[in-house]
Amino acid sequence: MQKIIPNIWFDHNAQEAGEYYASIFDDATSTVTSRYPEQVPDWQASFAGKVLTAELEIGGYTFNFINAGPEFRPNPSISFMLNFDPLMFGGDEAAARARMDALWAALADGGTALMDIDEYDWSKRYGWVQDRYGVSWQLMLSDPEGWPRPFIIPQSMFSGDVVGQAREAAAHYVSTFDDAEIGMIAEYPEPSGAAPAGSIMFGEFRIGEQWFSMMDDGSGGHNPFTPAISLSVQAADQAEIDDVWEALSSDPGQEQCGWLVDPWGVSWQVVPENMGELMKRPGAYEHMMGMKKLIIAEF
Repeated sequence: MQKIIPNIWFDHNAQEAGEYYASIFDDATSTVTSRYPEQVPDWQASFAGKVLTAELEIGGYTFNFINAGPEFRPNPSISFMLNFDPLMFGGDEAAARARMDALWAALADGGTALMDIDEYDWSKRYGWVQDRYGVSWQLMLSDPEGWPRPFIIPQSMFSGDVVGQAREAAAHYVSTFDDAEIGMIAEYPEPSGAAPAGSIMFGEFRIGEQWFSMMDDGSGGHNPFTPAISLSVQAADQAEIDDVWEALSSDPGQEQCGWLVDPWGVSWQVVPENMGELMKRPGAYEHMMGMKKLIIAEF
């Protein structure tokens, strides 16, 4: 079971987005997983009975899409690295390039290239694109002789007020979860933008079987973390919910419905791994809306 699931906020079009991604990625499916109840608060009247969440699976990797309003839109602070390893294509680098380029074209359709697809020092072929929904993807042709990478790796970019703090954040995340570790770290040899020398140009950490990437923004840009992309922890029981909540939550004023914000502004959701089952109970939606930290016994 995937321990941490990226959640992406959509403005009334989560189902459409899921179906679009499923049509352009290989081995991908999209499924509506829950709907708003018919009776909702007045401020949610336009969603009554409509899709609440949709699930996208790409090669066994799960995303959760939240169907909501225009309050939040993804930005490049959290992006998703897509690694095209020629070994996935029988060692055929040309085939890997062709599939990468085709996916780039689909993601760029209606979107914006943040870094044009080209050859760079770190990869024979790489590009960074923000798609039509605002979601950012980094596509890279991997070195088959290097460390084997999963196809999808979420990357957090620390910029603005938190630039230079990627190392501290990664260490905190690793200390929060069992079976976690810091991986490879590449530092800026000299200042870059607002990122000081010695901060993280590229780094990785592992939680369970999942890898994550982090970097300090050396461009001088400002892309703050927002609830538009959150990370949902699938907790085994109430004790794990309590422990993760205590370790990550930094602002009680931003706690709501299982959501919290950590010291760097990253949004997390800490939910029971049987959340789908709990939400089928009578009155579950209303009970959840009244909680900050989720209490399993109160569903």
